[in-house]
Amino acid sequence: MGIADANQDVQRWIDEWVRVLEPARVELYLGEREETDRLIDGLIAQGTLRPLDPSRRPRSYVAASDPRDVARLESRTVISTDDPDDAGPTNHWQDPTAMRERLGKLFAGSMRGRTMYVIPFAMGVVGSPFAVYAIELTDSAYVAVSMAKMARVGRAAWDAILGGAPFVPAVHSVGAPLAPSQRDVAWPCDPDNTWIAHFPATSEIWSYGSGYGGNALLGKKCLALRIASVHAREEGWLAEHMLILKLTSPEQRTYYIAAAFPSACGKTNLAMLQPSVPGWRAETIGDDIAWIRPGPDGRLRAVNPEYGFFGVAPGTSRRTNPVAMATISHDTIFTNVAVTPDGDVWWEGMDEPAPSGLITWRGEPYDPAKGPAAHPNARFTVEARQCPTIAPEWEDPNGVPLDAIVFGGRRRDTVPLVAEARSWEHGVWLGATMASETTAAAEGSVGRVRRDPFAMLPFCGYHMGDYVAHWLEVGARAGAKAPRLYVVNWFRRDDEGAFVWPGYGENARVLAWIVDRLEGRAQGVSHPYGTVPAPGELDLAGMAEAPSWDALFGIGDEEWSRELEDARAFVATLAPRFPASLLDVAEAADRAADTDRG
Repeated sequence: MGIADANQDVQRWIDEWVRVLEPARVELYLGEREETDRLIDGLIAQGTLRPLDPSRRPRSYVAASDPRDVARLESRTVISTDDPDDAGPTNHWQDPTAMRERLGKLFAGSMRGRTMYVIPFAMGVVGSPFAVYAIELTDSAYVAVSMAKMARVGRAAWDAILGGAPFVPAVHSVGAPLAPSQRDVAWPCDPDNTWIAHFPATSEIWSYGSGYGGNALLGKKCLALRIASVHAREEGWLAEHMLILKLTSPEQRTYYIAAAFPSACGKTNLAMLQPSVPGWRAETIGDDIAWIRPGPDGRLRAVNPEYGFFGVAPGTSRRTNPVAMATISHDTIFTNVAVTPDGDVWWEGMDEPAPSGLITWRGEPYDPAKGPAAHPNARFTVEARQCPTIAPEWEDPNGVPLDAIVFGGRRRDTVPLVAEARSWEHGVWLGATMASETTAAAEGSVGRVRRDPFAMLPFCGYHMGDYVAHWLEVGARAGAKAPRLYVVNWFRRDDEGAFVWPGYGENARVLAWIVDRLEGRAQGVSHPYGTVPAPGELDLAGMAEAPSWDALFGIGDEEWSRELEDARAFVATLAPRFPASLLDVAEAADRAADTDRG
């Protein structure tokens, strides 16, 4: 079966783009072993991929991007709607007609001398109620083989599309056409003209100039969040930047928890949690994206629509995330990590110190004075089924029923270790005003605090005020069957700048308290953020240095006032579409906080 078998609509769409892009060849890529091996051999010959030592890291490769193409480009990621108000102030808006004209000129002939790969894929299990189908056109073999790890690329998706299933049309070009005698480079790109454009009215994605991560793997943030969030609003569900965790108690009760964290703030670590508390077991369903729909019984059910993990490498080690280290022990593509003399990978935060003879992601001998060996946003791309803690139901076509949803970020103060919202509405306020210190996952300065509603600031495909209102609507429909909402903060620091909470496996203690709340066993005490563990209620037994209650939950009057004032200032930027009722919820929370402080 090939492109010639495509139905009329698919064939017409492909033909139109062939005329624009002018590729030398067109190939249908179904992610099968033989064709993947052929593409990998070509990438090795081109210098894009370097094989790692097969005895240390079987069937694994390392790539190094152009230094100008290393992160998600938020400033060049646009939402193109007829009315700029529909995109909202937190998105970069571009007029769709002007954007199509600009990108049309860039796309014209951009695949000359290259192969255009036609990649059919599904986000979600093929045939399930959650499944969304798409076709990505790309001139990057690196993107093709990476997509096969990140999405359900293959015949099943192709057959569904040929059978008439609607599909999201996605077009990507690195923007580096080749003249007949021109030699290719290891990482072709056009960073000066990079654009990642989304057209919600037609569910189209156009990406030009970057070969990196979510800029080019268009099933990930582009489809699964920006376009899917628009579909979700229209159809009554949620497309969220969330991990999904299965937690089993010592009593063998099972709970499903979704959690929203900004990129590089510990989602993968929590998704692959190894509990430090005896008797608890955690299993992985997803580490980055959750699609949440009402089930037949009215409960909200979640699926991980992805097929793989695109995780941040620096900081990942056998101490911080042994499950991730086991997952990436074979059949993995690493990007922008350092390479050891014996053909393995290395990055900052690994268990072993940097070996002599280390080569940095830039291809230079490692000198600590010149910067890190691995780029701070270095990544690994690997199929989720390799994860030793993957839950049997991770591909359940009907999803798993959520018991709790957690919001978190990287805050050195103010936000407590854990708090339960007073109601769904109060939880939506906390999610809508959550803030985090920025990381290297996106361009721009690192360490500044910015409001990031539901960890969706770079990923919501429409006006953030409407998005918050949609959360209220979903909760109202779920009623008493809605999950309980929480905030967490693993990153509080003391006066010397040291982390107060050890994190990682110890985070199971926080999840255990959440379960105690769900089961009515934990009373808690009132706090400006909601209900927090009463002194002595959080199990700290066995911890080497148990932090004090005040270190984990304390908040001063001025600190709370500044936080509330800043949150109100942020939501004012979303007016008049931000739900006014949540301002009343915030006022009530502030009055409760005054009462708490007594």
